[in-house]
Formats: sequence, C-alpha cells, structure tokens
Amino acid sequence: MATLIGNPLIKAFIALFLISAATATGDSPFIVAHKKASLTRLKSGAERVSVSIDIYNQGFSTAYDVSLLDDSWPQDAFDVVSGNTSQSWERLDAGGLLSHSFELEAKRQGMFYGAPAVITFRIPTKSALQEAYSTPILPLDILAERPPEKKFEWAKRLLAKYGSQISVISIVVLFIYLIAIPSKSSAAKASKKKR
Repeated sequence: MATLIGNPLIKAFIALFLISAATATGDSPFIVAHKKASLTRLKSGAERVSVSIDIYNQGFSTAYDVSLLDDSWPQDAFDVVSGNTSQSWERLDAGGLLSHSFELEAKRQGMFYGAPAVITFRIPTKSALQEAYSTPILPLDILAERPPEKKFEWAKRLLAKYGSQISVISIVVLFIYLIAIPSKSSAAKASKKKR
C-alpha cells in the first residue's frame, strides 16, 4: 500500500483530480429553480392558479442573459390573468435570487400535471446557452367539487393543531386555581376561629 501511494504517477493523478474538481465547482453558476402553484376559488365559481418561480444561483460566478419560459400551461385550459409565462433578466449574481410570478384562470375541470419551467443562461467562458429546469409542481385538481367548509371547521383544525398545548395550559391553570383560592370549608373554619 505504501508503494502505491508513494508512486509519483498516482500522486499526479490525485493532484489532477483535486484541481479539476475544484475548478469545475468553483468557477461556474449553478442554477436551482423552485416552481410553486396554488389554487384559489373565487366567489363566482371560477378558479385561479397562482404560479411563482424562484431562481437561485448557488454557484460562484454570475449567470448572464437569464431567461425563464414556462409554457406548460395550455391556452385551451388556462387564460393568463396577470403577468407573463416568460421573463428575462440581464444577470443573476452568485448567491442571488430572482423571482417571477403570474396568475392564470382555469377554463375547464380536471387534473393538471405541469411540467418544469425552463431556465436558459449564458456563462462568459462558454458560447453555448446553458439550460436548467425548475422543480415540477404537484398535480392540480382544477375546478374540483369540494364539499362546502363547515362553520366550526376552523375550530377543529385549531384544536387538532394546538390541542396538547391547550390541555397542558388548562391543567396548569386549574392547579394554580386550586392552590391559590382557598376552599369554602377552610374559609368557614377561619371565620369560626375568629368568633
């Protein structure tokens, strides 16, 4: 084993590997994109989809000519209400964040499976455009029949979420009440002693 590590060829190979790994990760942008979508039911019965995409540069250099394209929303199923499904920025610095959001209105009922958004950017050391993809969204059940929310549904959720804390606080308050407030029999004994 000592002769294997002492071999100059192995040492050169290990040094070359470490140097190439350090330069590969240290001098380029690393784009991470997160796509989120949420449904909002309007009083008119229509349903809106709010989409937001956050683009992070986790690398060590700036990305230039950053473009976002999210064409996974078919025009026969959705109308763009506000914003655009595409956006461009001049640059995204290392450690930086870009956010984009838009809102759609659903035209028809059914399950929708959205594809990831495509982000293209340019690195100064390479002439070709680089591509990155956002996370996909969870399936959306558009215009689904949902049972009406009951009056005390919020109380059930609150109790389910904070029930253990409420019971502990109730026990502590009851204990303090029993200790701090004298009972009627001890109050009666005290009034008899005064006579």
